Amino acid sequence: MGKRKDGAWGAFSGSGKLEKGSLSEEIQQLLNEKGVAVIPLPAKDVSKEKLNLKVCQQYALDEYAENIVLLDTGYAKIMTPFFPLEKLREVPGLENARYADPYAGGKGNSIRYLSVAERDDYMKVSGIENLLCGGEKSGLFVGHTEAITTGSLAGYNGARYLKGLKPMELPRQLATGDLISYANERLKTQEGLMTRYTFAGAEYFERMKERNLYSTDADEIIGRVERVGLTGIYNEKII
Repeated sequence: MGKRKDGAWGAFSGSGKLEKGSLSEEIQQLLNEKGVAVIPLPAKDVSKEKLNLKVCQQYALDEYAENIVLLDTGYAKIMTPFFPLEKLREVPGLENARYADPYAGGKGNSIRYLSVAERDDYMKVSGIENLLCGGEKSGLFVGHTEAITTGSLAGYNGARYLKGLKPMELPRQLATGDLISYANERLKTQEGLMTRYTFAGAEYFERMKERNLYSTDADEIIGRVERVGLTGIYNEKII
């Protein structure tokens, strides 16, 4: 199970959704035009302790405690695990704010990382021959990209298992392979249980840069995949 810095198990989901139509016209306009609205909080309502509860450590910055940060996702995504509704409605422009998800967003949120499977770097669950896993079940991962990359490997190796073929491990010359192996190693340490792993920021993003795995150059990334002989690997028809 993942831990928080205070030793408690699990981590709070780091955001909620407000009904956009329940916000002031000014805030709605900001969201529609810019995609984001940042509303400063009075000092009495700033709670930096909540930053340590969040799953998404790349957002555990003082600015997210000192302001209400809203993102336009169709709803107004509020970037905090929870915020008391009576306090939220004291903020100018949020006098009629309503939570859409979770409904109890004034009091709490979902808790994640309470049941992570032990697995190898093929994404096979330890001790069970025919069970593979991906996403948050396979490690203290955060994000859609991390779920897609681990889940793709798990699905691919599931198909290989059905055909009696040896499973594939992604090499550490690729960011996806390094993330899968590194996060698995870190699960064996107490500090590692308090860390979340994502391409989007925090500890693993720094590691990507140190190991020259971070790039926005598509041709460079394509070249890396070619060098390890894995171009188009998921396009192979196995079954």
